[in-house]
Amino acid sequence: MDKLMEINGIINGFVWGPPMLILLVGTGIYLSLRTNFFSLRKLGYILRNTLMKMFSKDHEGEGEVTAFQAVATALAATVGTGNIAGVATAIAIGGPGAILWMWVAAIFGMTTKFAEVVLSVQFREKTSDGRFVGGPMYYITNGLNMKWLANIFAFFGALAAFGIGNMVQSNSIAQSLEVTFGINKLAIGIVLAIFAAMVIVGGIKRIGSVTEKLVPLMAAFYILGGLLIIIINAKHIPEAFGLIFSNAFTGTAALGGFVGSTIKQAMRYGVARGVFTNEAGLGSAPIAHAAATTDHPVRQGLWGVFEVFMDTIVICSITALTILTTEVWKSGETGAALTTQAFSHGLPGTWGGTIVSIGILLFAFSTILGWEYYGERCAEYLFGSKVNIIYRILWIPFIVVGAIGGLEVLWNLADTLNGLMAIPNLIGVFALSGVVIKLTKEFFAKEDALGNR
Repeated sequence: MDKLMEINGIINGFVWGPPMLILLVGTGIYLSLRTNFFSLRKLGYILRNTLMKMFSKDHEGEGEVTAFQAVATALAATVGTGNIAGVATAIAIGGPGAILWMWVAAIFGMTTKFAEVVLSVQFREKTSDGRFVGGPMYYITNGLNMKWLANIFAFFGALAAFGIGNMVQSNSIAQSLEVTFGINKLAIGIVLAIFAAMVIVGGIKRIGSVTEKLVPLMAAFYILGGLLIIIINAKHIPEAFGLIFSNAFTGTAALGGFVGSTIKQAMRYGVARGVFTNEAGLGSAPIAHAAATTDHPVRQGLWGVFEVFMDTIVICSITALTILTTEVWKSGETGAALTTQAFSHGLPGTWGGTIVSIGILLFAFSTILGWEYYGERCAEYLFGSKVNIIYRILWIPFIVVGAIGGLEVLWNLADTLNGLMAIPNLIGVFALSGVVIKLTKEFFAKEDALGNR
């Protein structure tokens, strides 16, 4: 077992290390150049057609769920503990400058996620029972005729989900609620498993119905709490942005409990946390978007841009600014403890800690729902639809196992598999980038002709 963990550590160091981060961001840069930085040029158009139409039920085309239900499911899986703990870790180790590199990764990641979603809808399939299935395994198979590579992605995805999307999330919830409210971890795990089972038994339609209500609620709850703290500490906002931009290129000297950082650390941890939180390039979110009702792949692709924007540019930035404006980033704390300290420092009494605990509960529970769907679709691709009910049944007890902190070896293996998902996905996205460009030009030529700019 020790030897296995040693090997896993080496592989993990690669898949979450500089080479993979360069590949992920590099793909985003390549796609951004090929689309003439469309995600920035058209950001106003994108937000008008996503954020401003969030709750619209008027959708043309085929699909199982609305466009927003699809993105809500993707956001449910994407917006997780990384937005609370991951950003804090980036600042604690990489310094305030890490946030600038997190934003850079997100800007290019918006185009990567756009391309993934476009391909997912373009190459999706309709099953005999009327469901729409898609994702990297389908665009690799149908677009590149490389079923063996698609099988590798699906294998990694089906197993990785049990770690990053299940046990890690339930453990984060259990730890947070135990510390804040003194609730027993086993009891938390059982309750989480029951509520998760009630949702996932209904498949994507039930998951989409729940997440379209849960995601706006949890985002608004956390964002409003964070904005209140930032407003209270408004005099420190210019200093916070000054730290972010200056430290990104100079590093940060050690202060108090803070270990100090170099430019390399700021860049690495900023990019890594950005990629980890928005999952651009990993190939997970396109699986949910494939079920969306839409008349054109690019129209759904706009929601992919919105997804990264909301996850990283909005929610992660809220976390970062609460930590920097309350000036607790030099305390020596890291992870969720640092974010909790910032909220507790910024709001009176126990309100701050309560907001973070409830935020972790909602963020992580939604991730459990979203990633179950991802893992199930990967398993279905490999073994057929009969495996779906088996996968759901297996999913439930692992929530309890994660809550009590069991099978940490599995977490580590799943973390590696999660990173390995990116390799076959990026091959598919890169090789099919011409399809993305063609569809994008076709879509906007039609929109321009209609005067929809």
